[in-house]
Order: sequence, then C-alpha cells, then structure tokens
Amino acid sequence: MEEKLAALRYEHGAAVERYLLNFTGGNRTETEDLLQETMIRTWRNLDRMPPEGEQTRRWLYTVARNVAIDAVRAKKVRPPEVELIEATSVAHSDETMETVMALHSLSHAVNSLSSQHRAVVHELYIQGRSVAETARRLGLPVGTVKSRAHYAMRTLRRAIDSPV
Repeated sequence: MEEKLAALRYEHGAAVERYLLNFTGGNRTETEDLLQETMIRTWRNLDRMPPEGEQTRRWLYTVARNVAIDAVRAKKVRPPEVELIEATSVAHSDETMETVMALHSLSHAVNSLSSQHRAVVHELYIQGRSVAETARRLGLPVGTVKSRAHYAMRTLRRAIDSPV
C-alpha cells in the first residue's frame, strides 16, 4: 500500500501541488499542508480510488479540492489569528529594549484579563483550537466563547497601546 501511495505522489504530486497552489494564493507552506492532507485522505481511501490513470488524477484533484474547501471553511469558523511575539527569538541589539518593553506590555495585558477571558485566549490562540472546540472544552456556548474572545482581544489591545 505504501508503494502505491509513493507511486501516486511521484506520478501526480507535482500536478496536484500546482492545483493546490491556486487555492492558497501562492502560499507554499499552506500548499504543502494541503498536499499532505490530500495524501493522507488518499491513503485512507485507496480502496475507493479508480484504477485508470486519468481517472486517478481526476479523483486526486477532487480529494485535493475537498481538502482545500475544508481548510477555507475551518478558517472561517475560527476567529482572526493574532500574531504573538516570539519570546525565544533573539532581537538585534538596537531592538532589544523595544522587545523587552513589548513583552512586558503583553505580559501585563494578559495578566490583567479575567480568568474566563484568559482561558478563552489560551484555548483559541495558544492551543490553536477552533471556537467550537473551545466551547466544548470549556463547557460554554459558542456565542460566549466568541464574545469573550472579542472582549479579551479588545482589552489586550488597549492595555498594550497604553503605557504601563
């Protein structure tokens, strides 16, 4: 079975990758993720794959399209992503003070959140869970999770923008 999957990847991988590149707007990282998910789904459904060459390629394109559509839907369900400062990155010497101040502001802002807001931020932005998963894990309605995420991010923005 592994040989068959390797042969599929060798024969059709580049074409499927180009096809997926259109869905990601040229983002290579996202394209590679989608291609990997396409190959995983293909592996799970090898028994359903048609045996003929062109039919196989069409089937792979269908799987890839479904993977891409699922990825777009998953992004719509999640709140907008926020890029946090990487604490382990090494700053240039002239940026060190700015980095220290930004980390201090961020730490102070997160500590100023209520425990409920902090839990939602942790699940959504640190653990990378969807709103539905967060709601399930915290035992809250989806609307409450969305509301807490909104107010938490608003509080964080205000705390970071104002001097400490």
